[in-house]
Amino acid sequence: MRVDLTSYLVVGLVAAAVTAATVPIFRAIALNRGVQVLPNERAVHAQPTPTLGGGGMFLGFLTAMGVAAASGWFPDAFSGTSEPLAILGCGLIAYGVGVVDDLRDISAPAKTAGIVLAGTMLYVFGVSIIYFRIPFLDPIIVDPGLAYLLTVVWVMGMANAVNFIDGLDGLAAGIVGIGALAFFFYSLRLLEVGLLLSTMGPLLLVIVFGICVGFLPYNVHPAQIFMGDGGAILLGSLMAASTMAVGGRTPDPFSGQTFFFYAPLVIPLVILGVPIVDTVFAIVRRATRRQGLATADKDHMHHRLMRLGHGHARSVFILWAWTALLSGFVLWPVYNDGSGDAIVPVGVAALGLILFTLFAPGFGRQRVT
Repeated sequence: MRVDLTSYLVVGLVAAAVTAATVPIFRAIALNRGVQVLPNERAVHAQPTPTLGGGGMFLGFLTAMGVAAASGWFPDAFSGTSEPLAILGCGLIAYGVGVVDDLRDISAPAKTAGIVLAGTMLYVFGVSIIYFRIPFLDPIIVDPGLAYLLTVVWVMGMANAVNFIDGLDGLAAGIVGIGALAFFFYSLRLLEVGLLLSTMGPLLLVIVFGICVGFLPYNVHPAQIFMGDGGAILLGSLMAASTMAVGGRTPDPFSGQTFFFYAPLVIPLVILGVPIVDTVFAIVRRATRRQGLATADKDHMHHRLMRLGHGHARSVFILWAWTALLSGFVLWPVYNDGSGDAIVPVGVAALGLILFTLFAPGFGRQRVT
């Protein structure tokens, strides 16, 4: 299938431009209404910072989806299907739950119920996991009841992963943006070889990338505004929807011959390995301490990097670099048909990044002394 990159580029630019243009409006609203995150023992910022930045992301998402629908460039994504309604409804619910929590703290069960409702919206209107593939085994056609459970769990996992990692300026938006771009190129390859029949997945991924790009100038250290739960849960839910629209729709494994054992739904787990691993450790950590899953602490990856002696910006860079490295590990065999082995260069890069993580703070102290 021939892929027209120009149409995706235009939609991504619309998402970025609208987000960038509207974030200052939501910043002004937050300042006017006193919706700010104050410094506390868990936070790493020293000044009160307005939140509600997710509003700009949501408008960027809505506008880009509208342009894509009106353009006629993606007929299979908008004609004769309820998928756009599923994704718009999911995004609206996810953002709504998050922004309510930003304005007034709501209980963890209430927030969970809202995310479950967002996942339910996807399932009811046709965006769900149809095929589930275990490496080395034949694909499994998922029973409708199990498909609903997997869909809700997938949305819940992605939303919480992004929310947990949103602890340093620019961290969540950068990681999700890198991950969305990498999975976008993976999905384009699926389209080219005829293993993906709908453009909705890659379209949604380029929109997610666009809103992250539009938001980052206001969120890099020192942040002018935070995305808040509204932005974090929105990003996580949209990533869940887009990865299901790609990975849950093809029964065929595809990521090059070298890494043939990758099932399509494994790819986003690898690319978004940083927030997912952080979430798993957070769940285990809180379970062993007999704490609620919503209990805040300062033991996330970014907190540990700060304690090692890395500054705010460098800690963010390290976690961005890990996401980019994992993305390269996935994309190399996809675009080289297994003709090259990505393990060696990725392994060398990973070793260098580990050494930088462990020893860079010490080098800095030596230069000061």
